[in-house]
Amino acid sequence: MRHASTQRHRKARYAGSSLLLLITLLLSVPAVVAAWTADTVSDTDRYVDTVAPLASEPAVQDVVTDRLTARVVANVDVDAVTRELGKALADAGAPPAIVDRTEALAGPLKAAVTDVVHGIINRVVTSGTFEEVWVDANRRAHAAVVGMLTGDDSGAVRAEGDSIKLDVGPLIDDVKQRLVAQGFDKASAIPAPDAQITLFQTDKLNEAQDALRLLDVMGVWLPVITIVLAALTVWTAPAHRVMLLITASGIAVMMIVLLVGLAVARRIYLDSVPTSVLPTDAAAAIYDTFVRFLRDSTRTLLVVAVITALAAYLFGPSRVARWVRGQSARGTGAAGHALRDAGLRTGAAGRWLDTHRSWSTGIVIGAGALALLLWNRPTVGVVALVVGLVVVALALVAVLAATATRPPKTDFTRPG
Repeated sequence: MRHASTQRHRKARYAGSSLLLLITLLLSVPAVVAAWTADTVSDTDRYVDTVAPLASEPAVQDVVTDRLTARVVANVDVDAVTRELGKALADAGAPPAIVDRTEALAGPLKAAVTDVVHGIINRVVTSGTFEEVWVDANRRAHAAVVGMLTGDDSGAVRAEGDSIKLDVGPLIDDVKQRLVAQGFDKASAIPAPDAQITLFQTDKLNEAQDALRLLDVMGVWLPVITIVLAALTVWTAPAHRVMLLITASGIAVMMIVLLVGLAVARRIYLDSVPTSVLPTDAAAAIYDTFVRFLRDSTRTLLVVAVITALAAYLFGPSRVARWVRGQSARGTGAAGHALRDAGLRTGAAGRWLDTHRSWSTGIVIGAGALALLLWNRPTVGVVALVVGLVVVALALVAVLAATATRPPKTDFTRPG
């Protein structure tokens, strides 16, 4: 009866841990996206860091330059200029044939004006000053991003129909002032109401806004819930190490799925934006810039999951794991014995480390995990640094523990 009860208990634990594992894996992708959304929305500096590179993207600069140029040239009445020229020539007594041909100057004159205006605006847009204006305008407009996610259309970033647009009115005002200062008076005629750039266009905007609102609300709690569920999954399972290996591997797979999903979403987004609204290269630059921190976070979590799964495997009973542990133990043991022979004494600390190796190993690994949890937005490089320090610390602990033991003596009196 006791054996049957134990078996039922184990089966119940396996069933519970399997259910928790399924929920953890299903929540892992929304948790990462929610954390990224909440972080980008709530932190002004983070938002500015996200959009700041757009000001230096050549494709985006070209779009801004072309649209500002078109608006300025549209306010230059070239036909009126040619008519005035013809009238002046006629008043001066020029032959009728020459006066009549002044109308043919409209095309070349408009092209010349366009070239001049385009050059002036391009110098302004590609300057560091434009980047400063862009950053300052986006910093002021950060509250409008929150409004866009909640359906508020009063901010600089607003939803209109099936499009998400950025109002660059403050930027255009600054550009106009700089153009006028450089002697191009017509720049003051640039109309403000047309100062918008379409960032995203989709027929599912309402659904996306609903999802973003939900993610914004869950941005703090969903990642915490997912981490707690992952810990419960491992704790509930009878075989903790095996479940840790499975959970870490599953999260790694889900992060790969998220990266693939971002790539697919990029393709869908680029196909959905007409080139007449936004050139493909500019649309790609905008998408890549907006999601780059999400990609970085996903890659970081993928690396953490792979390292965790590898660590769980190396603590297992497989032949490869035993070989790796044996080689490590021999190496650190030899180093510790050499230090002992050289006169190093660790005393009670060394003996404690030797008799409590599992505790010391757990403390070092736990400290590394805590460092990653407390680190503000860790990157793949940070993960590599922390893992390297953990490995070094584990090796150092093993060496210090080995100094408290004596190497096994070989009896040369026995044959073989």
